[in-house]
Amino acid sequence: MKKQLLFCFLLACLLFSQAQANTFKIKGNPIIGISCSHSNNSSSVRRTYTESVIQAGGIPLLIPVTTDSTALANILNKLDGIILTGGEDIAPSYYHEGPIPEIGEIDSLRDVYDMSLIRFAARRNIPMLGICRGEQLINVAFGGSLYQDIPAQHPGSAIQHQQKEPSSVTTHIVNILPGSTLAKITGCVQLNTNSHHHQAVKQVAPGFKVTAWSTDSIPEAIENSYGYPIWGVQFHPEALTVAGDTIELRIFRFLVSKAATFQQAKIIHSHMLSIDTHTDAPLRFNDSYNISSREKSQVCIPKMEEGHLDAQYLACWVRQNKCDDENTQKAIARIHELIQKVHQQIELNKDKCTLARTADDLPRIKAEGKKAFYIGIENGYGIGKDLKNIGRYKEEGVTYITLCHTRNNDICDSSSDSIARWGGLSPYGRKVIKEMNRLGMIIDLSHAAESTFYDVIKLSKVPVIASHSSSSSIYTHNRNLTDKQLRALATNGGVAQACLVDEYLRADYKSATINDFMNHLLHMIKVAGIDHVGIGSDFDGGGGVKGCNSDSDFINITTRLLEHGYTEKDIAKIWGGNFLRVMEQVQQRNKTPNI
Repeated sequence: MKKQLLFCFLLACLLFSQAQANTFKIKGNPIIGISCSHSNNSSSVRRTYTESVIQAGGIPLLIPVTTDSTALANILNKLDGIILTGGEDIAPSYYHEGPIPEIGEIDSLRDVYDMSLIRFAARRNIPMLGICRGEQLINVAFGGSLYQDIPAQHPGSAIQHQQKEPSSVTTHIVNILPGSTLAKITGCVQLNTNSHHHQAVKQVAPGFKVTAWSTDSIPEAIENSYGYPIWGVQFHPEALTVAGDTIELRIFRFLVSKAATFQQAKIIHSHMLSIDTHTDAPLRFNDSYNISSREKSQVCIPKMEEGHLDAQYLACWVRQNKCDDENTQKAIARIHELIQKVHQQIELNKDKCTLARTADDLPRIKAEGKKAFYIGIENGYGIGKDLKNIGRYKEEGVTYITLCHTRNNDICDSSSDSIARWGGLSPYGRKVIKEMNRLGMIIDLSHAAESTFYDVIKLSKVPVIASHSSSSSIYTHNRNLTDKQLRALATNGGVAQACLVDEYLRADYKSATINDFMNHLLHMIKVAGIDHVGIGSDFDGGGGVKGCNSDSDFINITTRLLEHGYTEKDIAKIWGGNFLRVMEQVQQRNKTPNI
């Protein structure tokens, strides 16, 4: 009976949430999910949480306590933001410790429920605010630890962290890190606030930083360091907000603002066509891989769904060896093998995805509720010395070929090779360009030397692309494009797809974040124009930075574009419109599907 009641409650929440979502898409009010406690076997929160969300302009929605992961995932799909509320202590086993005698009440069911909420919200990049226990949960979920009891494990503090006064009364000072998100939100470097806890962050989680401390050095706030929308405070701003504290209200207004942007990004993705023009996922397609399961790799259908991506290029990359008949035949065989693996993955999951060959395929596939996969070849070395191979690849579904990789080949010079072989295109390479034009095959100039780039621009009768290249003006690297190249590509009518490989973004590449990627993307838009830039991640081939490290994180690029003032029309061009226009123009040269 209890299970039936829980199911009915969950169903009601989902239906109510969906109705709200449809209504508030028009009104612009984001839906903020609030985690519950379940004292007395109920799902409830203090009114101060819901009132604070309402005052900030959001719509509060209680998330019922359950360990049904499917139900929780479906609920979170409807949310634009989430608040993790205060309450009981967290089981120390989550941070690999045993309990000390001073530990308080633990609710194992709620621990599982809250950890599931954090996992699902983080996968979807839903803006997340943790309050008191919620902040501690975030820290533990991402690998940090806690003081199980401040008096026992941090003795000598003059601060009473479990104040006797009501939560609406401020009792101590919090010092805020200048320049932190909390400092920007509140406009303060010191904040008078309340204190109702005996546990606190001890070792901050990897990827997070402490942004506020009480005067006894206990952490009072954390935020994600990599650009993910996750923040936490140890105090209770909701109690002070309802009591009339306008500074603490800013914390909720900030969350609601971020949630509104996230909501807008989701709506835009539902309208537009989005495509990532370069991944090396086929290299992972072994017997145990299934693109419809949530793989450890950066590319898979569940992560595409979480990041709201419609289509992805699966590049069949071949390593280059000697340019002789024996090795080129091996390269051709390897390309065919990888193409077949792509087809096998698509056939295995044909209820969830479809092979795409044209620009017109994508809207149809999206309307069917499926994901689209395009096939590319990375390294024209895999063409060999027989132009007929280009037509054979086209028959198998290939729509672009990257002319070279990190070494010169029989077609052209590479940007990464130290000594030029041809000074651009080879005589054979010129034939390759003409044949690709004739067949309606997209020419990809990523990895190409500048000499090759300009030879192709001059020779090609149709626009060309750079499927995964960033800006040399922002960071000089042989794989990036100069401003002159970007302008030439725009004049050609082509498109440059900004790349997420950290080594292309900054000198100390291990520190690269989504902000570095955005610097490249925004500069490329400024130079080439809004009609000539897109996104090519190079996931599963070296791509990925902190803040955008898999298909799940693509929504973060969209939210940043919105924050920089780009319109839905602009964003639709960047995410797919520009590339699909080039594809259509290239394929107009040949309407026949088979050669």
